[in-house]
Amino acid sequence: MITAIFSLLFLVIQLYVYVLLASCVFSLLYAFNVVDSRNRFVRNVGEFLYRVTEPVLAPVRRVLPQFGNVDLSPLVLLLVVQYLLMPFLRTIEIALLTHTAPQFLS
Repeated sequence: MITAIFSLLFLVIQLYVYVLLASCVFSLLYAFNVVDSRNRFVRNVGEFLYRVTEPVLAPVRRVLPQFGNVDLSPLVLLLVVQYLLMPFLRTIEIALLTHTAPQFLS
C-alpha cells in the first residue's frame, strides 16, 4: 500500500515537471510569435499552463532577484524537485517500508 501511494505521488510530481517544461516551451514560442496568440486553442493552452504553474512559481519569483527579462524560477523549481524533494520522498518511503527512522533524523 505504501509503495502504491508513493508511486502515485512520484507520478504526479513527474507529470507536473512535464507541465512545467511545457509551460516554459510555450512561453518561449509565445514570446517569439511562433504561435498565433489570436487562436482560441493557443490562448486556452497558455491560460491552462499559466494557471497550473503560477501558484508554485510565484513564491519562487518573489525570492529570486530580478535578472531582467530572464525568468529563472522554473529552473530553480526543477532543481529543487530533482535534488531535494525526490530524494527526501524516497528516504521517507524506504524508512516506512523498513520500519526504521530516516537517516536525516538520527
